Amino acid sequence: MSEAVSVRKLVLLPGMDGTGKLFARFIEALPQGYDARPVSYPNDQPLSYPELAELVVDKLPVSEPFVLLAESFSTPLAIQIAATNLTGLKALILVAGFATNPSYPWVRWFGSLLLPGRMRLRLPDLVVRRALLGPAASHGLLNDVKSAVLSMSSEVFSPRLLSISSCDSREALPQITVPILYLQGTKDRVVPPRCLREIMAIKPDLRVAQIEGPHLLLQREPHKSAEIITRFINQLK
Repeated sequence: MSEAVSVRKLVLLPGMDGTGKLFARFIEALPQGYDARPVSYPNDQPLSYPELAELVVDKLPVSEPFVLLAESFSTPLAIQIAATNLTGLKALILVAGFATNPSYPWVRWFGSLLLPGRMRLRLPDLVVRRALLGPAASHGLLNDVKSAVLSMSSEVFSPRLLSISSCDSREALPQITVPILYLQGTKDRVVPPRCLREIMAIKPDLRVAQIEGPHLLLQREPHKSAEIITRFINQLK
């Protein structure tokens, strides 16, 4: 029988904003002894998924086991990286993940609010709550999300939106040999349930955990998310 692997290092890949700052509440909710390191993407360079993959791989641990956790925008990227089965990689965690374009029509409309020339306009609180956070989100979290989104230049936001619309990581999924956990918000208005079904059709052994919450699950439910994720990590073989 294989022994449990002691894994305490998590590499966190951010959502659309690319800052990594929105992981703060989740990191604080992790039990003592966990080392969670967000990767930040340049907010002034329109890097493609392959270019971001090179950036991420250069920042991965080389001498200790780790878990790769990706949120939303970064999940197709994480699938591609995990498919290379890097030394030290023990598991992949996808939060609000997708392998192909989620393609909710209103997401394209939301993106149109941030096109060049409009990027610095005030984002309506109602739109951010409805799209990402849910109606009960605190003002502090709301402001943090708006600040992170508006930290991107329009020259970066538009290419990232295009990257999502053309992504397809399905062929990489069968090559992943480490366990995969998928966290799904039951009230996610950005990534539809179809995206999970699409991944499960290729990886039927995928582990799924549902949490009542919106798209930004780690931000709205950091303690529930941390509990599920650490339980998954503690069971790694």
